[in-house]
Amino acid sequence: MRVWMFGLALCVVSVPAFAQGGSYSQAEPGFPQPSYEMMEPGSVATARLPQLENVSFKQKLNTQLPLDAHFRDENGRDVTLGQYFGGTRPVVLAFVYYSCPMLCTQIMNGVSRAIKVLPFTPGTDFDVVFISFDPRDKPETASAKKTALMNYWSMQNQSGAWHLLTGEEPQIKRVTSAAGFFYMWDERSQQYAHLSGVLVLTPDGRLSRYFYGVEYSPKELRLALVESGKGHVGSIVDELLLYCYHYDPSQGRYGVIIMNLVRFGGVLTLLALAGSIYFMRRQEKLHPREGHA
Repeated sequence: MRVWMFGLALCVVSVPAFAQGGSYSQAEPGFPQPSYEMMEPGSVATARLPQLENVSFKQKLNTQLPLDAHFRDENGRDVTLGQYFGGTRPVVLAFVYYSCPMLCTQIMNGVSRAIKVLPFTPGTDFDVVFISFDPRDKPETASAKKTALMNYWSMQNQSGAWHLLTGEEPQIKRVTSAAGFFYMWDERSQQYAHLSGVLVLTPDGRLSRYFYGVEYSPKELRLALVESGKGHVGSIVDELLLYCYHYDPSQGRYGVIIMNLVRFGGVLTLLALAGSIYFMRRQEKLHPREGHA
């Protein structure tokens, strides 16, 4: 009974935090800031940039990624995407490119920031994979980026669970297209135009959850890993949280399920009443009244 009461309290306390969505608005050292170089002079702020006409990041939930796609890891080894799947651990994955002067570094730092405070351990409970969609990126670039990332976040002891991949364009396109990630090269700025986000995949390589932006709520990422892990990640507390929250694909985030909270409260009330009746009956048997002795 204490576990159920604790679960309900956890759900209720978590509501404000989830509503806020977790925000990190202040700039930090080493974080590149967005610029407006891609904006056309005199363009309306609400107008869609011409460079973004064919750029999108569409959810394709439950789609299987091509696990036979070939890449090279940060150490220069030939690998397939499937080497990071097939076990019991879910995978956090993001599409970036390592020479990106602004957005991609923020994505990688956003993932690192969220993972830093998770109660789960990379390499034991889940893995992290970054795939460069720039065919010009090489293992040497990936290795330097990984070293900088691990040092900045003091996560050198988790290095084996973080994988930075590079590859040829046909292999890259196979994976990005399957995930609904579409980007394009902007000749004017000499940069890739792309949207930002992170994916959580099941251990067999199916797309489970999408989170957009560059700041990711640790609580939502935690729930996604528990759901995607198919019972191999998390505890009874995480399972209770999943009962209270539901992933909304249209929003790309978890929301409170009011009816489940009401049902949860009703069950707890019935359990409390049953417990009280049982306790009173037991007390009567142990200490009978004098008139009934």
